[in-house]
Amino acid sequence: MLTTTLSDFRKDIKHYIDNVIENFETLIINRGKDSGIVVMSLTEYNSLCATQHELSSKTNKKRLDSAIEKLQSGNSFQKELLDQ
Repeated sequence: MLTTTLSDFRKDIKHYIDNVIENFETLIINRGKDSGIVVMSLTEYNSLCATQHELSSKTNKKRLDSAIEKLQSGNSFQKELLDQ
């Protein structure tokens, strides 16, 4: 995670934006006490929105938690894909 001030961000905006996009960084621009913004790539934003959507339903959350538990306990299996 990167942090900077608004003044420094203005001076080198291209560098900061390139860093966010190319290195999947999150940038926090401070604007004083308890004030600021977060800059992230569109890819990261879309991923965050998809995760929030998946976890918004209690049923989906339970299914995901169950799948994670099965993987962690070694209680999972693989299937071969059919050739088309």
